[in-house]
Amino acid sequence: MYHYTTCGLRNVWLANGYDERKTPYGKGVAIGDLEGLHRAIGRWLVANKPRLSGAEFRFLRKELGLSQGALAQMLGNDEQSVSLWERRGNVPVWADRFLRALYREAIEGSAQIRAMVDRLVELEEDEHERLTFQRARSGWKAKAA
Repeated sequence: MYHYTTCGLRNVWLANGYDERKTPYGKGVAIGDLEGLHRAIGRWLVANKPRLSGAEFRFLRKELGLSQGALAQMLGNDEQSVSLWERRGNVPVWADRFLRALYREAIEGSAQIRAMVDRLVELEEDEHERLTFQRARSGWKAKAA
């Protein structure tokens, strides 16, 4: 059994799928299909953990290729909060659930949540313009600016 800690989690052990090798710098380990291993870890975390620890939250964020700042922006929060959640492990339930949904969507090949959130972030950054609505026979409609 190999204790795989490089992923940032302390409780991951590999029963097989790795080779131990001697290198000029000491013992080395080569893991077959590292991407697949990380996907399996992520799927297990999303489906089986009642609450993510800070390290597990960080693992999923990194697997999504998001910086703390990028995730904070998506959550409508600040980077410092994400950093604290990851270091102290006090991840709010809403952030835990959002990250799980985002991860699951990413590995299943759908991009609806991510696209919606990205659009909301984009809209938040845009200058807000005056919205004018006009009532027509078919109902209310936005009037072109």
